[in-house]
Amino acid sequence: MKNKILLVVLLLSFSGFAQRYPDFKSLRFDENYSVLEDDTVSNDWYKTVKFLPISASKKTYISFGGDIRFQYFYAKNENWGDGPQDNDGYVLGRYLFHADFHAGKFFRAFVQTQSSMADGRIDPNPVEQNPLEVHQAFADFNIINEGSKRLILRVGRQELTYGSQRLVAVREGPNNRQSFDGIKAIVSRQNFTTDLFYTHYVVAHDGIFDDDSNKDRQLWGSYLVFNKIPIIKNIDVYYLGYERANAAFFDATGKEKRQSVGIRIWGKTENWRYDAEAVYQFGDVADKNISAWTASINAGYRFNTVKFRPEIGFKTEIISGDKTAGDSNLQTFNPLFPRGAYFGLASVIGPSNLIDFHPSLSLEIVKNVDWVIDYDMFWRYSSNDGIYAPNTALIYPGDTTTEKKIGNQLESEIIWEPNQYLYFRLEATWFQAKDYIKASGTGKNIFFTGITMQLHF
Repeated sequence: MKNKILLVVLLLSFSGFAQRYPDFKSLRFDENYSVLEDDTVSNDWYKTVKFLPISASKKTYISFGGDIRFQYFYAKNENWGDGPQDNDGYVLGRYLFHADFHAGKFFRAFVQTQSSMADGRIDPNPVEQNPLEVHQAFADFNIINEGSKRLILRVGRQELTYGSQRLVAVREGPNNRQSFDGIKAIVSRQNFTTDLFYTHYVVAHDGIFDDDSNKDRQLWGSYLVFNKIPIIKNIDVYYLGYERANAAFFDATGKEKRQSVGIRIWGKTENWRYDAEAVYQFGDVADKNISAWTASINAGYRFNTVKFRPEIGFKTEIISGDKTAGDSNLQTFNPLFPRGAYFGLASVIGPSNLIDFHPSLSLEIVKNVDWVIDYDMFWRYSSNDGIYAPNTALIYPGDTTTEKKIGNQLESEIIWEPNQYLYFRLEATWFQAKDYIKASGTGKNIFFTGITMQLHF
């Protein structure tokens, strides 16, 4: 109760601010408040929080910030009716607080704590509950920092996110964001940026300050972004290396060594948005050779001159699954560290062994209020492989039936963002179970609804 009262007080406090500060970023360490150094107009407590000089020149300063989020969710027939069922819903709460220290233009240190709690949840997992941890703690050494030219060496615990977040994401949708321990070099010049990194995944535990670096799960690679390319606008090219000590797919278990190479073309015009991506994976799981792939198209057209500015969107993906059980090859695609709520916050299925078609409609009801409706149709790519959760945990095996149709999902959400500090969302999802689900388990239809309240500061 005290937490809810605190949130209401903070919401009222921030609702009066004009948007005169830099926009908040998904990666909070990407925000730059040095622009407040010469601001002589505003002189309030919030400016002090965002830019606190600790040197006479104001080149050394600390910036504080955070996010507070509360969510209530209710699910009927969760996991299609299999396993324990919750009849009255649950509350998720997440607190993120950070301090960002800058010493001139060549050094900075960033520290962020995270507390994620699941109230009323039956047997919460580490993605939902992680009481208190050091979520990020890294140092940046800016070897070159001159205009558009940058060479930064980052060392420590850090969030990673790349491209469309199909393979590497902060996992914003679920309650507990994910991070990595490692080293990263960031190189940029004009319209080109590349990251080179080597990391270990940080494993969440249900205790206080007990998350640790997982030597059994490693991620490394390089991600290159080219901007302002003629015609296609932007292109990403990347390589990701991945190693896991104990992988478990329907037709393969053991040590996994997987390499991913991908390309992404994306951009936006006044009316159009488009994002096309293809990934190929190779390597091995135990004694099986990996040959997996995915291809996706995500596009939309907005009618800016029409009332409610409707946007018609369409997304389709083909994601490989294992073709033949018992042979020496594995075609199951591994999404590595995806964004979690991959096909909506109901998050009933992950991007492995899948074909999906996903039309959508978005309307701007009034200023800062959007209504989104989307419909998703799912099939198994291979009738000899199962379906998986976003973390590649096997949900149902591949040998229960030869039927491929998984189900259809209808989702609707209303989003209200009164200003840059506040975010509200009301959503509902209905998943109609089809032949494969009915043959593999209880097979009930799922209804999922929830409300989200979030404060950025």
